[in-house]
Amino acid sequence: MKDKIEVVAFDADDTLWENEVYFQEFEHQFCDLLKAYQPQSAVSQELFKTEMKNLHMYGYGLKSMMLSMIETACRITGGEGNMHCVKEIVRLGQELLQRPVTLLNGVEEVLLRLQGKYRLVLATKGDLFDQRRKVRESGLMHYFCHIEIMSDKKEADYRKLLTTVECAPQNFLMLGNSVKSDILPVLELGGYAAHIPYHVTWQYETHDGDIAHPNFIRLKNITDIMEYLL
Repeated sequence: MKDKIEVVAFDADDTLWENEVYFQEFEHQFCDLLKAYQPQSAVSQELFKTEMKNLHMYGYGLKSMMLSMIETACRITGGEGNMHCVKEIVRLGQELLQRPVTLLNGVEEVLLRLQGKYRLVLATKGDLFDQRRKVRESGLMHYFCHIEIMSDKKEADYRKLLTTVECAPQNFLMLGNSVKSDILPVLELGGYAAHIPYHVTWQYETHDGDIAHPNFIRLKNITDIMEYLL
């Protein structure tokens, strides 16, 4: 495989640095705000339904989550005590928007080893401002020849990325923690994709079933990819 690959692309959140654990912490705090109205599991499901309804309007990321939380709180409380909930959602969300970036184990070692041997790309999705902040504060920008912050990660989005970096699908490798967003669309295009599991996954990104594809690689951690590329 290493004789074919020219571009190696990395997902960001939960592949290069911590993310979903903070989102889940935020959701638990949100559920606690509404515990007088509904059990935590019910509040979580109501929030998820709202997020799915709003996804086509708000996209992904923390600000989208905050807006869906406010809408969910208004619905669950029936108009009672909404301002307190809204103030807390905004306060907690703003704190999270300023949280320092924590790199995952092995990330910088892999980027350092691969730099110069492949063209390295960062391909992430989410809120533009927040993702730019995290990329900047991660200290990893200098490893990448191109950084793409995508509104979504569907086949069309990857096709656009491939055109931008001037790479054929068969010479492209994507690494990420989400089978739904980082793996399946790339395989459909004829590229290579390596899954790096993360211990927490957003409900929307979960995928059931095995993947039977010759271009699919299952890793235990990010450093395992060096066995395939070096």
